[in-house]
Amino acid sequence: MKNERIICVECLHELPVTSYLPNNENDVKKVFYGRIKVEEAEALLIFQKKGSVQKLIHQLKYRGQKEIGGFLGEWMGTNLKQDNKFSEAEIVIPVPLHKKKLKARGYNQVEGFGKEISKALQIPYVDNVLLKTSLSTTQTIKTRLARWGNIEETFVLANPGLIKDKHVLIVDDLITISSTLEACATVLKQAGGVKISIATMAIAG
Repeated sequence: MKNERIICVECLHELPVTSYLPNNENDVKKVFYGRIKVEEAEALLIFQKKGSVQKLIHQLKYRGQKEIGGFLGEWMGTNLKQDNKFSEAEIVIPVPLHKKKLKARGYNQVEGFGKEISKALQIPYVDNVLLKTSLSTTQTIKTRLARWGNIEETFVLANPGLIKDKHVLIVDDLITISSTLEACATVLKQAGGVKISIATMAIAG
């Protein structure tokens, strides 16, 4: 319909939302328990194989539909703005792509998502602090420990002064076992005095 934007109203209402924000029990934050200290963590949608969210993220990442990221970011930004738990976040940083993958795809699928969240929270969006320095091999056949070690080696910290003693909100598309986000948070904490929160488009159900 003419008044529909990005996603039709029928499909929008069928998307499986997490609805974590009003609750004390937060399965997103629980993912990081015992692994790395996270102040707050939220996901917008529940990802299931062959489900609507998988199709949506596939369109965003591989079909050039980057406006989906902005749409989900605006939605998530509205949610986070209404939640006082995120009022202390000072800077938004996306999980980066390697420069070769960025060149091939033409954009980081998380960029629009992160920029809309930064706009809603009225804090800077910065993409020159966390860098990916190598293309990792496939993660599907590795153990969790080996997989985390491989990912950790691909991220480096640049311009640490921009985040020293700040509360950083890392944004990404999907939480599965969260090795990537854990590695990113570990690297960012090297700047000193850094607090970490996390917001993603979806979490694997």
